[in-house]
Amino acid sequence: MTRIGLISDTHNYLDDAVFKHFEQCDEIWHAGDFGTAAIADKLKAFKPLRGVYGNIDGYDIRSEFPEVLRFTCEEVNVLMIHIGGYPGRYTPLAKAELEKQPTQLFISGHSHILKVIYDDKLKCLHMNPGAAGTHGWHKVRTLIRFAVDGKDMKQCEVIELGSRHS
Repeated sequence: MTRIGLISDTHNYLDDAVFKHFEQCDEIWHAGDFGTAAIADKLKAFKPLRGVYGNIDGYDIRSEFPEVLRFTCEEVNVLMIHIGGYPGRYTPLAKAELEKQPTQLFISGHSHILKVIYDDKLKCLHMNPGAAGTHGWHKVRTLIRFAVDGKDMKQCEVIELGSRHS
């Protein structure tokens, strides 16, 4: 079983509570808009990190992280794109990538809206952890913690870090 800490849209702000909430995680996945490489460096120093760049990320992040990331976690095919939409409203890039190869877990960020939705048509779970940073219009900063066990995704927990202004 692999325990995942899922985060997005830090926008150059990393709450110290993230380290406490992700302490039992095996990996951290960042769905884009890190802000600066310093955020990625702090996360990498703590746990193995996978991620994609977001629309606000500069060359420092874009030179290290791709726009589209595909990988396998245990028996789950994962696709991560920062601006990806969600079931029924995928972006053209996400739709093309999802149609190209069977995917069991699609992760995006960007909207600052936390979503966990199963796409019956594609037989794919979609996750967006919302936004963990203080920049944006979201009211509450959020993370997701979950586990991948073989081909099962389970123990999904939404973590609230407090208001965007705290």
